[in-house]
Amino acid sequence: MRKYEQKQDWMKTPVELPELPWAKDALAPIISEETINFHHGKHHNAYVVKTKELIAGTDLEDKSLEEIMIFAWDKPEHKVLYNNAAQVWNHNFYWNCLTPKDKSVMPDELRDILIENFGSVEAFKKELVSAGVGQFGSGWAWVMLEDGKLSISKTPNAEDPWTEKRSPVLTLDVWEHAYYLDFQNRRQAYLEEVIDNIVNWDYMLKNIKRFG
Repeated sequence: MRKYEQKQDWMKTPVELPELPWAKDALAPIISEETINFHHGKHHNAYVVKTKELIAGTDLEDKSLEEIMIFAWDKPEHKVLYNNAAQVWNHNFYWNCLTPKDKSVMPDELRDILIENFGSVEAFKKELVSAGVGQFGSGWAWVMLEDGKLSISKTPNAEDPWTEKRSPVLTLDVWEHAYYLDFQNRRQAYLEEVIDNIVNWDYMLKNIKRFG
């Protein structure tokens, strides 16, 4: 299945390291400034550098990040390109899914949507934590929207879950570099603290409305 076909308005992301939407210490103590320095400044940046290296001198050099992903996603010979480009996109999205604790307030409208789709906010949070914990090795936990319904999924490594009909509205990074300096091997504790304290619920609701 061709991916992203209905999402042309999102297919404009440049291949570059974006500025963070908050100060590097804004998520502490849950996600420390040290973790952000490594995660954004080194890991995320390395994916940007590698993607640019791989597209240099090719027809993809002036393409958007999404166009590069579409080109590479189903081509084994371009798996390295897909992995790096997808990791740039996933991280871009992830940073926007987080916000300082004092701004992480769930709108009543989103609360009602979660109750409708999962039975309760608590059930939603529990399922999202379970997806992240259950992702063996590195990967991502996602909240997806398809046909007006929300669901939770997970993907390994760099893979993203976009399809023609399914859109991500929230993601959490479960690669070890996202949490190991602050939580060591306690992935569940990291996920619970993030979900309870620093998720950007306004951004999630905005994405639901965009694709709903």
